[in-house]
Amino acid sequence: MCSGIDPVVNALTLRKHVHEAAAKGAEILFTPEMTGLLDRNRSRAKSNIYQEQDDPVLQEARESAARENIWVAIGSLAMKIDASDTSKWVNRAFLIDPAGEIIVRYDKIHLFDVDLDTGETWRESAAYQGGSEAITASVGEATLGLSICYDVRFPALYAALTNAGANILTIPSAFTVPTGLAHWEILLRARAIEAGVFVVAAAQTGLHDDGRTTYGHSMVIDPWGDVLLDMGTDTGVGICDINLTDIEKVRSRVPAITNRRVFEAPKRTV
Repeated sequence: MCSGIDPVVNALTLRKHVHEAAAKGAEILFTPEMTGLLDRNRSRAKSNIYQEQDDPVLQEARESAARENIWVAIGSLAMKIDASDTSKWVNRAFLIDPAGEIIVRYDKIHLFDVDLDTGETWRESAAYQGGSEAITASVGEATLGLSICYDVRFPALYAALTNAGANILTIPSAFTVPTGLAHWEILLRARAIEAGVFVVAAAQTGLHDDGRTTYGHSMVIDPWGDVLLDMGTDTGVGICDINLTDIEKVRSRVPAITNRRVFEAPKRTV
């Protein structure tokens, strides 16, 4: 997607993509981080961020999932925790079943605070409250391990998810172009390889209404680290078939999960 500053417009885009995915036979549609609103002007964004029961994009996702009989994994929505104008927001992912019910929620744990050499400054923690709980959820024979964007740089989260049985890691994102060029594919392939799992990473792409440009390259990576799908910088729906039996084939060659060990932190020496 190339989400803009108007949630109603983004909701209509989502409706179109859910319909297209279902028409092409998809069992589940994954969307990027900040599907409902991408606006770095926080004063302007404030009037377009809602609690769950009022959010138009979440409502559209639920209605479209039920209408099209498809799972929808919303990469994330900016969400109010309560009605207060002074409280921080959360960056929250949702898994919605084909009846339109919310199965699980995940709040982004790692928040992106950085000063880039391009002159860009990001302070996600200024507006958002980080989550604290790793989340998995079953979709048929698959077990999804949920994460969001900057989480990808913290492998301990994915160790926790795969130790809990996750065999598909979801990494919806809105990567900047400089970090995307340098690290996006490398990090996604590393997360797949280290645990022998699939990675599904839906990404924002292009020039957005708020003036930022995101990297794109929505990807699906297999357990061996091969790229099954790379959507480049285009918007739209990509279809990818995956076979969960590939996981055991890879793990029989490199049993990284079995060989994992818990160990103490190194002791300081003088």
